Amino acid sequence: MGVEGGMKCVKYLLFIFNFIFWLCGLALIIVGILVQVGLHNTLKIRDASASGVPILLIAVGVVIFFISFFGCCGAWKENYCMVTTFAILLFLIILIEIAAAIAGYIYRNKLSAVVEDSLTDMINSYKNGTADFQKSVDKLQEDLKCCGGNSSSDWRNFGPDGKTVPDSCCIKVSPKCGVGAMTDAAKVHQKGCHDSFEALLKKNLLWVIVAALVIAFLQILGIVFACVLMRGIRSGYEVM
Repeated sequence: MGVEGGMKCVKYLLFIFNFIFWLCGLALIIVGILVQVGLHNTLKIRDASASGVPILLIAVGVVIFFISFFGCCGAWKENYCMVTTFAILLFLIILIEIAAAIAGYIYRNKLSAVVEDSLTDMINSYKNGTADFQKSVDKLQEDLKCCGGNSSSDWRNFGPDGKTVPDSCCIKVSPKCGVGAMTDAAKVHQKGCHDSFEALLKKNLLWVIVAALVIAFLQILGIVFACVLMRGIRSGYEVM
């Protein structure tokens, strides 16, 4: 009865783990979609690598979503083949995540160039952009308290006089406050958005790393539970 009780406990722990894992997969899908939409609503991105992280999040989330569902069924039905397949797939996911982490570390220095190119495209597309696009750019500059890519002078082609910037560049935003005020430090932010936006992305990346570590811990825990349950099922113990 002691062994049976232990296997029974492992069975329910694996089921609960997979339910939590299923929620993690769903969360990754949602976060990936929000990041992808947010990037393309705010910045006009040419470099496809900038979409790599959100697309990877969505892909991993979808895989985790289905694998966890598979694991739940295997644990509940006490099916040795399903639990074994679940453990193998989970192990492969961990290997993919490790490879993605290594790739992210290798290409981490490319972030600055991607941000610079994206901000340049943002500025060039502002005048002829949609109202929603202009609003998102304005919000970016207001929230980060910055103007242009590297400095306010990046907006020199914005107005006919070469000295006008969007009103969102102003320290105190008001209609027409940016007219002829490009180099006026008392009215317009002189610092560009590049450093602030890059710092924001790195801060968000830190939270992604923390979330990835938590998920990785859950994955390893899931493999341990699966192996213990597999051993119990194979040994012929009945798990009720």
